[in-house]
Amino acid sequence: MNYQETVDYLYNQLPLYQRTGGAAYKANLENTYKLDKHFESPHKKYKTVHVGGTNGKGSVCHMLASVLQNAGYVVGLHTSPHLIDFRERIKINGKLIPEEYIVKFVMKNMAFFRNTQPSFFEMSVFMAFDYFASKKVDIAIIEVGLGGRLDSTNIITPLFSVITNIGFDHMDFLGNSLDKIAYEKAGIIKDSVPVIIGESSSQINSVFLKAAEDKSSPIVFADQIYSIDYGFYSSNEKQIFNVEKEKQIFYNGLKTDLLGSCQGKNVVTALACIDLLRENGLGIDNMDIYNGLERVISNTGLYGRWQLMDYNPRIVCDTAHNQEGFKSVISQLENTPYSRLHLILGFVKDKNIDEFLKVFPKDASYYFTKADIPRALDERIILKKSKKHNLKGKSYHTVREAYNAARSSAHENDMIFIGGSTYIVADYLKLEKG
Repeated sequence: MNYQETVDYLYNQLPLYQRTGGAAYKANLENTYKLDKHFESPHKKYKTVHVGGTNGKGSVCHMLASVLQNAGYVVGLHTSPHLIDFRERIKINGKLIPEEYIVKFVMKNMAFFRNTQPSFFEMSVFMAFDYFASKKVDIAIIEVGLGGRLDSTNIITPLFSVITNIGFDHMDFLGNSLDKIAYEKAGIIKDSVPVIIGESSSQINSVFLKAAEDKSSPIVFADQIYSIDYGFYSSNEKQIFNVEKEKQIFYNGLKTDLLGSCQGKNVVTALACIDLLRENGLGIDNMDIYNGLERVISNTGLYGRWQLMDYNPRIVCDTAHNQEGFKSVISQLENTPYSRLHLILGFVKDKNIDEFLKVFPKDASYYFTKADIPRALDERIILKKSKKHNLKGKSYHTVREAYNAARSSAHENDMIFIGGSTYIVADYLKLEKG
């Protein structure tokens, strides 16, 4: 098989959450342990950091990878989902896993996969673990796929665990209250392994404190160590922060090429992680931090986080896909100058989109569409629901049609926003790539 045939085989033979939703979710680690035995625990051959949470975990992973890369380490990075190419999930120092490696890995283990029937995600996790071991990485940053306690990545014993924040997402698997969701996320806390909580909350801090106490794990809350009042933007599209520690400026003029207003919280979490990396003996100086955070996109290839695509009209895409994420996006839209706002939106079937639609601005033009995946919610259903929330727009069968319509209607001082789900952004970026 060639690379495309191999990827097609994986998509067609293994349950893939982005395509089938709940059918790909396995509420146990039985397959994970089988895979771990088969591959002889490759994740034990290098240091790891485990990053979970509702929002921001991907950004924090890429920030840490970029800083460590800048410090001279060979850094593995496993994240999900991908936007354009499956290989985005598995990188070393920003370079995608080679196509040849994927083909050989699948061919070598195909009989085992047939017998074990792993999910697509389970397979990709162990492909990453195996690849990182084969390339002798110094450290790997591993993002939790869904939840934490029962996630396939939870087989690792990291230097420390990270939980960025807790919000409402994937409630059909994780529970319908913040306490229940926090409990599932806290499942990545390991015996005597430190844990960093990105955002403290009086409502759920007790869940993490209890989990840490039960595991005898040191726990810190990043936002109780570092703080950022606000960020501002440079003329060359960088976001700049003054970071305080103990009421004194600790990092002055810290820049990042990630432009979302939510990135201040992620920077705070990343800085607390860097402190722990240093305590674990990794050599990271302040210039590594400054340079690494300023070059996250170029170092690691992170896309779709308030990504500025064009000017006149200003075009931005963002992968926010839950209530907290949309609130952050809408807040940033409100603080962005434009003449008129055009929103290209699509969602997946297993979301309560009424909760989303009610927070979007009324004085905008909407272009409802659907991504090219089975889980995509029909655009006509979104249009019908949008009318209950006094949103004005039309429906379009594809992202291409919606984008062309928005581009035709927008004037040079307008703004076009593309989002609603990761897969809408993915389809748009594929258009841009051609």
